[in-house]
Amino acid sequence: MLIIAGLGNPGSKYAGNRHNIGFMAVDAIQRRPGFSPWSKKFKAEISEGELGGEKVLLMKPQTFMNLSGEAVGEAMRFYKLGPQNVVAIYDELDLPPGKARIKTGGGHGGHNGIKSLDAHLGKDYRRLRLGIGHPGAKELVHNHVLGDFAKVDQTWVTPLLDAVADNVEMLVRQEDSQLMNKLALAIGGKPDEDKPKAEKSPQPKPVGKSHIHQARGGAKPNIPTTGPMAEMLKKMFGSKGE
Repeated sequence: MLIIAGLGNPGSKYAGNRHNIGFMAVDAIQRRPGFSPWSKKFKAEISEGELGGEKVLLMKPQTFMNLSGEAVGEAMRFYKLGPQNVVAIYDELDLPPGKARIKTGGGHGGHNGIKSLDAHLGKDYRRLRLGIGHPGAKELVHNHVLGDFAKVDQTWVTPLLDAVADNVEMLVRQEDSQLMNKLALAIGGKPDEDKPKAEKSPQPKPVGKSHIHQARGGAKPNIPTTGPMAEMLKKMFGSKGE
């Protein structure tokens, strides 16, 4: 079983906030066929379904962002799961808008929802981070994350969330690289475009050879057959005309 928890703040006041992109992602997944209507349990809104033959529980904690771990931890313990059975989807300031990254474990990066999950689950859960961009100055961060996405942002927000929902089975199967490629393509990027391009291996320089070695291994030189030079060459190269 897998728990997919989107992080955000409950209520219409926060619904369009950048900080709520995790809620938006699980909403997009829940709209796909096979998931139950939202109901309330574990201090969260939950929806049950099945993906790739595995039971999936979607969660939107209703405890506000700073206490997200209370809800997810309660569900994890109820189903006797470990953090390896949890995926958190949330906003990432330090990624450009629309970029996505996934990893297991790591730091919280100042994200209060992740701080709470770490406290209640441990750190070994998977994290799907969806970039919302940084406003450029620390004092602008609060208004940025709690501000709504602008209309122009919908050119990447909608395709990104649709791609998360369309390819969520890859998340279940832990096909993380393939999922990242799909999400990059959805917003007009290139697969693995942030990975350093493989550098061409420098062509090995020819090993310096002595003129004797070159003469032995290359085309037959025009060797004199008579005279003192011929006698010297015979001694050096042998009598077989090498």
